[in-house]
Amino acid sequence: MHKHEYWTATIGFLAAATLLAQAAARANAAEPVSTEELATVAFRSAKAASYEGTKGGTTEVVLPPILSVGDGRLRIAVDSARGSLDGIVDLAADHDHAAPADPLDLWTMRLRAASETVNLAPADAQSFRAAPIEGRPDALRLEWSDFSRPGLSGLAVVVTVELGQKPRGSQWSIAVEGLADATLDEVRFPRIPAIAEQQREFLAVPVWMGRLMGDPRKLLAGSGKGSRMEWHYPGILAMQCVTYYGAKSALYIACDDTAAFRKSFAFWGDGTGRVNFEMVHLPEQGSAVAGRWQMPYRAIVDAFEGDWITAAEQYRAWAIEQPWAAASRRKRGQTPEWVDKTALWVWNRGRSPGVLEPAARLQDELGLPVSVFWHWWHGCSYDTGFPEYLPPREGADPFRAAVARASGKGLHTLVYMNQRLWGTTTASWAAEGAERYAVKGADGKIHPEIYNTFTKAPCAPMCMGTSFWRDKYAGIAAEAFADLGVDGIYMDQACATLACYDPTHDHPIGGGKYWMEGFQSLAADLRSRTSGPREIALAGEGVGEPWLPHLDLMLSLEVSIERYQALSAGTESIPFFHAVYHPYTIQFGNYSSLTIPPYDDLWPPESAPPEPLKLLDRQHSPQFYLDQARAFVWGQQPTLANFVPELLEERKEEVDYALELARVRHRALKYLLDGTFFRAPSINVPTVSITPLRLSIYARPPSGPVEPRSYPAVLSAAWKAEDGNIAVALASIADDPVDVSFTLDRAYYRLPERGVIRRIDQSGVQTIGSFDAAASTAQLTLPARRSCLVEFAPR
Repeated sequence: MHKHEYWTATIGFLAAATLLAQAAARANAAEPVSTEELATVAFRSAKAASYEGTKGGTTEVVLPPILSVGDGRLRIAVDSARGSLDGIVDLAADHDHAAPADPLDLWTMRLRAASETVNLAPADAQSFRAAPIEGRPDALRLEWSDFSRPGLSGLAVVVTVELGQKPRGSQWSIAVEGLADATLDEVRFPRIPAIAEQQREFLAVPVWMGRLMGDPRKLLAGSGKGSRMEWHYPGILAMQCVTYYGAKSALYIACDDTAAFRKSFAFWGDGTGRVNFEMVHLPEQGSAVAGRWQMPYRAIVDAFEGDWITAAEQYRAWAIEQPWAAASRRKRGQTPEWVDKTALWVWNRGRSPGVLEPAARLQDELGLPVSVFWHWWHGCSYDTGFPEYLPPREGADPFRAAVARASGKGLHTLVYMNQRLWGTTTASWAAEGAERYAVKGADGKIHPEIYNTFTKAPCAPMCMGTSFWRDKYAGIAAEAFADLGVDGIYMDQACATLACYDPTHDHPIGGGKYWMEGFQSLAADLRSRTSGPREIALAGEGVGEPWLPHLDLMLSLEVSIERYQALSAGTESIPFFHAVYHPYTIQFGNYSSLTIPPYDDLWPPESAPPEPLKLLDRQHSPQFYLDQARAFVWGQQPTLANFVPELLEERKEEVDYALELARVRHRALKYLLDGTFFRAPSINVPTVSITPLRLSIYARPPSGPVEPRSYPAVLSAAWKAEDGNIAVALASIADDPVDVSFTLDRAYYRLPERGVIRRIDQSGVQTIGSFDAAASTAQLTLPARRSCLVEFAPR
């Protein structure tokens, strides 16, 4: 298409149809019309424009330089002059998510060519072509070639965008051809410019369990300078999707990668209110074939009306069909039976008298199975002496005997072993030459991590891609299981990964999928070493979809996020991961404590608090109720941290609340263990104000004032059982009774024509009403700090 001088006037679909008729008339008159021109006509009304130019005294219509494709629900538009993204249109909402006043490169990349690092962008190409894919009115092909950079003249970058495929939305692919001796280090693609502002904006990200940020535009403004938020996958990003949404429409961005290649999702602002997005890929070195690298998965960009739950449901439709879901240990019936049956976890630290005996006492009080989540059993100091775990600090024989006595009482033990840290001040670090097998950064150096704020002793992250580290860890864990009699290993930092650049390791440099492949080998080896009449349980910190086939349960502490992280206004935890994968694994854990945290007696005594495990003031009990209520309605196995028997008397009301939740959950396992998360119905309840206490092993109470936060007086979530029944979980954190009334959307929950409404609580199950095609409303009064499930079932 020739370029002429032109001026622009906005037109609608009627004018677009006129242009199409003109193009058709030219074609009938044997006047050449390119496919680019025809495709250009299919653009949305918001950016449609007609152009007139003069050539040889004759005025002719020149189609606007915007190429677009759509499927009737979504339209993607690109600038046909440079290939930058120009529109992501939710046609139903008539909302364009991309509003660039200035273009943003659709891609950038970093290469290594002739021992030099080269940063490449579309502007470096002297030739660019954009056209519809032949025979595909819903697909575009963009190609940049003839690069001006030395040694890269034969390079070509090819992008395709398609609609009408699965998963739903637009699918984006990128390939780099003619690499020759050049190597790709990083590719940023796709890049979305200037996300259009809406009222009531939110950003939802599966940061492990999930994080919802209100007013993200303000957060990314960075006090007027602009800031960046980036999350790596696999790792802190538990799933490959994010959603940025407002009152009108939601922008949905995801990947369909089933091999867990390393990548990241990032939003950034420029301080002026503009918000951009990019996906960052670290190509697996050596993956280019005949000088061509193809991104081994697709990026997904979509738009819809809804919120983070809508996004979770869209992602779930794809995710549960993927290999990690079918191979999850729960779905295959491989999780040890005692893990499924655990009604409550006790998370205690130290020697066995302070761990196992309190757990046994609590089990007697609860009347249901209690299991032990056990830190500081090991011979080394916490976050300093890893991996010198053996022998236990109280000695192997006393430890073994205590575990045997607990086992006789029906208690099961899950002991702590960090799966990626080695203390660089330990004797074994030097003696075993561990430095060679540590993760190296792009600069070739180890980057130690310091967690212990008292000793400041560094630890080095070990590379999961090395058989040395996997053998080391599996050997210690297998010995603890077989010799000491514990029932499982808690693999701290399991759901986290790093990129390693050590060329002496047996894995690709930088990005790739070797970390997950290494973890798979580690888990398989560990289970092989411990095969026998007892089956080892493996747990990991955090949650993450690629770990579903390898871990039996996942520690999800975000129910207590206020205890360890200062949240910006409008930011909160959400069960994003649970909404997708709840029945595929067991989530457990919280920091819900009624005492000051303990102190490791192997740490410097001068840093110890005056009274470790001292009871907290009752003014902090509302936060305890909040933590426990969240875990309950979000379908986690309940947990009590830092439990001491005197709490049964001194904090009886608080402990009774936790035990009641455990008993109600036990009556409703078809929902809260095996059920699928659904959106809770709208429930109008008052709010309660809670002033969070930031207090954990390393976090002491802040010296300055802490702002109170408001929470619903009754927390809720809906669950669907495998038999199709629906139940709404309710947990009150209020000091007074609360009247609760809600109506279920029959179409959304797929209710039968008629049925009964039952209340499930710790006293049993009772019918409280009925529903039919005309009405599906439940009404009840929830006593102060009580819980139940309201079940809708066929008559």
